[in-house]
Amino acid sequence: MAEIATIARPYADALFKAAGADAAGTAVWLDELAAIASNEQLRQFADSPKASSEQVFGVITGVLKAGLSTPAQNFLRIVIENGRLAALPEIAEQFRALKNAQQGSSDAVVHSAFEMDSAALADLSGVLEKRFGRKLNLKVELQPDLIGGVRVVVGDEVLDTSVKARLEQMKVALTA
Repeated sequence: MAEIATIARPYADALFKAAGADAAGTAVWLDELAAIASNEQLRQFADSPKASSEQVFGVITGVLKAGLSTPAQNFLRIVIENGRLAALPEIAEQFRALKNAQQGSSDAVVHSAFEMDSAALADLSGVLEKRFGRKLNLKVELQPDLIGGVRVVVGDEVLDTSVKARLEQMKVALTA
C-alpha cells in the first residue's frame, strides 16, 4: 500500500539517522515492536477513542520480552501519539532496507522443506552469497510442500531448487 509506505518513510529515515552506528541494535527492537504492532487486536485497542496513548504504550511495553532503551521508548511514544501504530511494520521494513543498503547486504528468505542446522545454513549462505554477489541476511521458513531442496527469495529474485519445482518442470515438459 503506497499510503502506508509514504507515511512510514520519514519515520524510518529519521530513526536511521538517529541510530547512527547502532543500526543493528535498533533493528532488533524495531522488529520486535513491528511484530507486536501487527497484532489486529492491539491495533483495534489503539484506535479506540477510550484508550489513551499511555495505555497503549503500557500494553506494548508489557508484551515486550525485554525493556526498551530511552530512545526506543521515545520513538514508540511518538508513533503512538501520532496515530501511526499501523505503519510500524512498514517503518521496520524501510529501516531494514536502509540498514542493508549501508552495509551492502540484502535480506533473504530461505524456504526449506526441513529444519536446517547451523552448519548447513552456513554452507548454504556461502553458496548463495557467491550466487547473488552480496552479503545475505538469511531467514529460514519451513515449507513442507517443497518436498526437498530450498527456495530462496532475495528481493525480487527467486532461486528455486526444490523437488516440487523440478516436478513441475517435468510435468510441463511431458505435457508440452
